[in-house]
Amino acid sequence: MRVGAEVLAENDFERLAGQRVGLIANHTTRVDTAHLADRLAAAPNVELGAIFAPEHGFRGTAGAGEAIEGGRDARTGTPVYSLYDDTRRPTPDELEGLDALVFDVQDVGARFYTYITTMGRAMQSAAAADLPFVVLDRPNPLGGVYTDGFVLEPAHASFVGRYPIPVAHGLTIGELARYIQDEQLLPDLDALDLSVVRMQHWSRDMQWPDTGRQWRPPSPNLPTWETALLYPGMCFFEGVRVSEGRGTTRPFLQIGAPWPPAAAMRVVDTLRARDLEGVAVDTVAFTPRAMPEAAPAPRFEGERLYGFELQVTDRHAVDPVKVGIHALHAMYHRARARGDTAFVSRPNHLTRLAGTDRLLTDLRGGVSPDSLIASWAAAVGTFRERRRASLLY
Repeated sequence: MRVGAEVLAENDFERLAGQRVGLIANHTTRVDTAHLADRLAAAPNVELGAIFAPEHGFRGTAGAGEAIEGGRDARTGTPVYSLYDDTRRPTPDELEGLDALVFDVQDVGARFYTYITTMGRAMQSAAAADLPFVVLDRPNPLGGVYTDGFVLEPAHASFVGRYPIPVAHGLTIGELARYIQDEQLLPDLDALDLSVVRMQHWSRDMQWPDTGRQWRPPSPNLPTWETALLYPGMCFFEGVRVSEGRGTTRPFLQIGAPWPPAAAMRVVDTLRARDLEGVAVDTVAFTPRAMPEAAPAPRFEGERLYGFELQVTDRHAVDPVKVGIHALHAMYHRARARGDTAFVSRPNHLTRLAGTDRLLTDLRGGVSPDSLIASWAAAVGTFRERRRASLLY
């Protein structure tokens, strides 16, 4: 299969011919083995006027939440502007003299992954500057069928969840741009000249391994595709007092807390009894360490933690959000049984991730995980119908 950037390059950048373009890019912005910025800078019919870098930076090495500085790209000499600063969008001054804004960043298919919020804000900036916005499409690593999780309620919109879509939305980045405009999810996009360079030979039933492409971590703590697969459910653990595996080689695949091993075994027994499809659950012990390119200051750094780890046994059967809800429920109630009243250490962040206060309310209210999961079914069904007009594949 060929991603949008490769299709564009194979046609000698004809769609951008004669234009001075701004490129929203990071280390995943590749054309075969080359960076798209290098290819554009060398193209005789296009001028690369500016590079805009999202969270984790142009080279993708900054940690989660770490401020991104601007500067100049050493290879092409092009100015680099941060999209993860105080404004978090291209400014009019930065867009001055450009003829188009091009977006080419690999997404992971989870609502709270910040690249898609960055894209929406950049679309607004392009619309305000009367610039065409071109999305170079890339696969949703989870495929284009799987959609699950709470649909975000507008009152809980934030940078880690801007759109009223499920946690796992099942859209490619180009389809999501179309959906944002079609559904008027952001103001002032009616007149935006939006286009998508489609992929070739990609279909909705293809998960990342089916593409045959090398996994290039889109951010430091998604080092493998298996991590990205479980991330939509396991990211909820950022809101509670555990280590989500940052500071290890298996972030989001193992969860640990400063509990005794027996408490961890009780959680594993609970999860095994629920017979979660597509994953195996086992006990784990680990000690988070500072890893400069992944977790400079991980939670519980240097402490021995005990918890559980997940191994994907059937990637087609696993339901990542369902697994995450069951795991969070099991850990929460084990913490309560141990008298830990501060387990939900970041309630506002947990609510932002969920996109609703129902997750926290229902956890505290003793609602079963199956009831939690059933609660979003109708909203997800409505979303699946509404997204049809925006699909490209």
